[in-house]
Amino acid sequence: MTKTGKVYLVGAGPGHPDLLTIRAAELLKTAEVIVYDRLIQDEVLALAKPSAEKIFMGKPLGRHCSRQDEIHDLLIRKAREGKTVVRLKGGDPFLFGRGGEEAEYLAEHGISFEVVPGVSSCLSAPLSAGIAVTHRDSASSVAIVTGHQASEHDDRIDWQALSKVDTLVVLMGIHNIEHIARKLTVAGLSPDTPAAIIQMAFWASESVLVSTLGAIAEDARHASIAPPATLVIGQAVRLREKLKHHQQHIGEHVSLDSLIHSVPIPDGPSGDALSLDTLSLEEESCVSPALSEKEVLQ
Repeated sequence: MTKTGKVYLVGAGPGHPDLLTIRAAELLKTAEVIVYDRLIQDEVLALAKPSAEKIFMGKPLGRHCSRQDEIHDLLIRKAREGKTVVRLKGGDPFLFGRGGEEAEYLAEHGISFEVVPGVSSCLSAPLSAGIAVTHRDSASSVAIVTGHQASEHDDRIDWQALSKVDTLVVLMGIHNIEHIARKLTVAGLSPDTPAAIIQMAFWASESVLVSTLGAIAEDARHASIAPPATLVIGQAVRLREKLKHHQQHIGEHVSLDSLIHSVPIPDGPSGDALSLDTLSLEEESCVSPALSEKEVLQ
């Protein structure tokens, strides 16, 4: 009798292989079966051993429910074949990734599983754009909302409460962005509130659109913004203007030697360790923003 295998629900982060956890990378190298979603970069899948069975189970728009049933059945079937299965999901498995449903289904069918957290786009996408979702001067609270079904399930969303949160991060909300902006405005949030959309964060085609709550829907249409994209609303968006030309990204690493001037470093008083303030660092600018980017904040 074949021994039942195990399923690992693994978060792949926003896509770039450097943002995988060590645990995720180790599992990819040893898994016999990898069931992966749409937003997984080829460099991530390249970590798998050559003999691994790679099964694409991305969900096209409009087929989320039926496709999820197929995924449930596939995970059970492969585990019962005695296989070690990695269910590779973008972001974090338990944050709008339906990982909770998959874990529940596995438990109901007696399949052992482990959940490996991942870097969610709710934090990594704003970070990539130079937006700190919390900041001592402008944001002490942050809320994360799915916009995928915002117009269908208004009864689940307290727009009044969300309008009072310092920073609002909306995932999967591009198709409902006009509805979301209108609801927040009616709830009392000023149309002049800064807003930004980060499209394809940490991918080569990443782009950023900065606007205001009142104009973001129209600007997104003009810019042809399409999923995957993360919407950020709040005063913290203004930080991007200060950071965008100096923030380095993955793939733009510069060696420490090239950053430090060759200057004598004096001894500290009484042999004390020197602080970082004694080093003179050269200013390094990252690649200029994409031409499609629109900056309307002053």
